[in-house]
Amino acid sequence: VRQAEMSVKEYEEQRTGEGIRKWQTCFDCGQFFHGAVQLALGWACWKTYLGRPEADMYRSTALVCLGKAFRPSQPEEALQVFETYLALFRRRWPQAKEVIALAQSDLACCLNEVGRHDEAVVLMRRIYARRVAMHGAAHEDTISSGQCLAVSLNTIELWSEAKTLTRDQLLPAAESLLGADSYLTLMRKHNLVQALAQDPACTREDLLEAETIMQDVV
Repeated sequence: VRQAEMSVKEYEEQRTGEGIRKWQTCFDCGQFFHGAVQLALGWACWKTYLGRPEADMYRSTALVCLGKAFRPSQPEEALQVFETYLALFRRRWPQAKEVIALAQSDLACCLNEVGRHDEAVVLMRRIYARRVAMHGAAHEDTISSGQCLAVSLNTIELWSEAKTLTRDQLLPAAESLLGADSYLTLMRKHNLVQALAQDPACTREDLLEAETIMQDVV
């Protein structure tokens, strides 16, 4: 805790070091904390900066640290934290569109994790549309948002929308930006195969398309 506090102090005073990131990553190996250590440091980070003004950068970032610490084991609590964080940014910094989009993404993930899939899909559609408007379709952030949406559409069995999104938008964008063999492109292909093969109304052509995609991936 003391090392993390000093890292933030160094960044505030000298604009050097990693700042609040040190509440989330190990000083020795640089990997993100997880489990009980992540949760304990998330709480400690929030308590450290809670007393600062609401508009203070470190106070708002500490709220994110707490939310991310809750997510693996206590998604209901994480959901409340991210709702608070999103409301804060909308009230204080409505012009910070990218930060708001990231907060909405965290919120949508939490909604999925607590089984509120329909609500998550509604939010993910908005996030994806905003990313397309901000960055265009062939942008890594847009593609990642689309991936989250496609997975959620498959989860609630909206097969037709999932197929259209993945085949017509995500796959062409991923292949154009990242190449046919990138991880994100391969994940888009996996999503499309799921939507094609698991749809109860799938046709022989759908199954042949899914088979062709899998052969290409292998």
